[in-house]
Amino acid sequence: MRTGVFFETFQAEERLWNSPASRWWMAAFAVSLFTLPWWGSNYVLAIACIIGIHVIATFGLNLTTGNTGLISLSHGAFLGVGCYTVAYLGKLGVPFYITLPIAGCIAAGLGVIVGLPSLRVKGIYLAIATLAAHFILSFVFREWTPVTGGIQGTSIPKAELFGYQLTGDRDHFYLIFGVAFVMGIMARNLGRTYIGRAFIAVRDRDISAEILGVNLLKTKLLAFAIGAFYAGVAGGVLGYFYGAITPEYFTLTLSIFYLAAVIVGGLGSVLGSIFGAVFMAFVPEALRLVANIGAQWYPGLAGVVLPMGQVVFGLLIIVFLVFEPHGITAIWRRTKRLFHLWPFKT
Repeated sequence: MRTGVFFETFQAEERLWNSPASRWWMAAFAVSLFTLPWWGSNYVLAIACIIGIHVIATFGLNLTTGNTGLISLSHGAFLGVGCYTVAYLGKLGVPFYITLPIAGCIAAGLGVIVGLPSLRVKGIYLAIATLAAHFILSFVFREWTPVTGGIQGTSIPKAELFGYQLTGDRDHFYLIFGVAFVMGIMARNLGRTYIGRAFIAVRDRDISAEILGVNLLKTKLLAFAIGAFYAGVAGGVLGYFYGAITPEYFTLTLSIFYLAAVIVGGLGSVLGSIFGAVFMAFVPEALRLVANIGAQWYPGLAGVVLPMGQVVFGLLIIVFLVFEPHGITAIWRRTKRLFHLWPFKT
């Protein structure tokens, strides 16, 4: 994606957020989302909470990979760092509104360490370096038993706010989407700052950016730190939502999931992070629905379809890279323009 394409995407998003019609639609969507716990089923509410967590994490990876061009395969491990941090601090009696920022900061500190090779290597070599970091953190999750509980996992104390304990999906829904809203505003506003524009400059022409005065090491490490911070916070709310966690959740597949969400949604786009996270979260549910419907006629279909989740993720990445490299955001932008021009122009 070249600089002109990015600024076209950025300007399109600005028009989307700032137009009066879009504001009305977003207000209606916000009201529907806010009232979802009162009319949605338990299944819908649980899926919505999981999507909210994925959206937070995808925001972070899109800042690192989409905006700065730094491939990271350790994003799922950073979620584990945040999750185990809130578990450990929660058992010490620290409230959740303190543990979440701490979880993000610890993940950000590790993100800086993981990002150190980015000054010397790039592309596939950087991806391998972050992959090594993922395996190291996975080993820590399994073996640091006093903190993580080892293979057996650990429990996370319930979050409390002014003496009220968050227990059900309804309570966690407002926690998750409250955090997602704040993190989304931060990600959107970051693109308007010098830091956000430095990210884009490093991604498109790092040598030219350095000549113009951009500190490459500082910018790349900051991109890794911010992306890991988002992942740490997402891992924290994930821990509060599930109540217990094991190392098996933070596998390489989770990192691939977020990378696929960024590619499918649209690189360098806040709206693309939302589209990608929602779309990829519905893929396993769609497979499960197909398996349940098809099992009525072919009893063995579920055993064939359900294990194909990773295959579908890989195919989606290939399809979008080949046929729509700018993701669902570009499709949405073209569709919106088409309806805006109809029927005066085809």
